[in-house]
Amino acid sequence: MIPNHLQQAIDNNAHWCETICAAHGIPGEFHDDLWLNRHQVPRFYPNAVTLTPAGGVARQLAAIQDLLAASPAGGLSVKDSFNTLDLKLLGFRSLFEATWLWRSPDLPKWVAPIDHDHIRYAQVQTDAELTQWEQMWSGDQPASRLFLPTLLDDPNVAFIAAYRQQQLVGGAIANRTGDVVGISNIVVPDDDPVSWWAGCLSAIIDRFPGLALVGYEQGDELAIAQELGFQAVGSLRVWTQ
Repeated sequence: MIPNHLQQAIDNNAHWCETICAAHGIPGEFHDDLWLNRHQVPRFYPNAVTLTPAGGVARQLAAIQDLLAASPAGGLSVKDSFNTLDLKLLGFRSLFEATWLWRSPDLPKWVAPIDHDHIRYAQVQTDAELTQWEQMWSGDQPASRLFLPTLLDDPNVAFIAAYRQQQLVGGAIANRTGDVVGISNIVVPDDDPVSWWAGCLSAIIDRFPGLALVGYEQGDELAIAQELGFQAVGSLRVWTQ
């Protein structure tokens, strides 16, 4: 049986992928074993997310082969949520591995030691703010928008902006599904990143109180998340062509 915390994290992430694609007018499809999208998906998002472990591998591989047949130009990616697939023979390469995370709603908010006299966290409210947020997140002026203004109308989605004085310097995205809130796209300044992370998480907890937090990270960000109370609940791999 799949641990509930792991399944919650995976399902939340699959629904976030669906939310982004639907905002772009290209919704995907939920099946028993995976979520998939037959269109050209927005950058950084997969064409498939597996939803079940080894027992569904045959059906997952069949669905991925169907996607390949329909996309002769390639460019597909797959989020192997349980790190159980070997897609090398289908022409994929491993892009990265990461760790699924879960944080209990019973844990208190982490109090950041950084001097917060000139720091504030706020939810993005307008399209102009969202445009500025995406520029901060991407580090440049993107050729096309990834985070569209219709997302601001979704009560289950929140873009958190971190300001030092009046300058936007970081932020995160939160998306709620059921009893959990997914955190993703965290960007924070290099000075005391743990404190900046904690501030973003506190703003998310204030927006969605009493709910567990889920997501996935790797490297330094994984260490920060665990310092702030997240537990590792599984591993994933992203495959790309």
